[in-house]
Amino acid sequence: MNINDLLKRKQLSKYRLSKLSGVSFTTVSEITTGKTKIKNCTGENLYRIAKALDVTIEDLLADSMEYRQHFDTFKSNVCHVVKDMGDIDFIIDQLETDKIRNLYQRGWYPESLYLLAMVDYLSRENDLPLCNEYDDIRAARLSEPVYPSSVIAMSAFARNEQPKKDSYAKAIPEFKRFNIVESEVRNVY
Repeated sequence: MNINDLLKRKQLSKYRLSKLSGVSFTTVSEITTGKTKIKNCTGENLYRIAKALDVTIEDLLADSMEYRQHFDTFKSNVCHVVKDMGDIDFIIDQLETDKIRNLYQRGWYPESLYLLAMVDYLSRENDLPLCNEYDDIRAARLSEPVYPSSVIAMSAFARNEQPKKDSYAKAIPEFKRFNIVESEVRNVY
């Protein structure tokens, strides 16, 4: 998350962040103007700023770190978060943090669409109305189907497309709408 966006969202000035965090105003100012990159801050300053803004250090660093995990790992992590948090808390968290839009704006379309599909799926499962905040993103679709690695491996081993066809036919509609082939989000260990 961009620190300036967080300050706006929390309605905090640089000066107030400095006071709340105990980080010097000069340091806060240099971070917010881009003179100092947040990824170059000390661990202590990152901790203090994150705590003052009520976010994680990872949230602060997300925009400056271009680390992108394998999509299957991302999907698995999301499923585990849903399992740990529960459906409703997961939906609330996604809507409050705006992670869907943040990922979309970074050009991380599969991840963004996967999260939106998960929110939509969980909303349907819990008889909740869809949040119309993401209607513009709902109009997007990946150009090619994204299959789980296991399905790709089975197709390669079988030397035919039948595993892909079977998987596509069983895909959850909310994911399939975005051309993401996902049939199991609950059975995670």
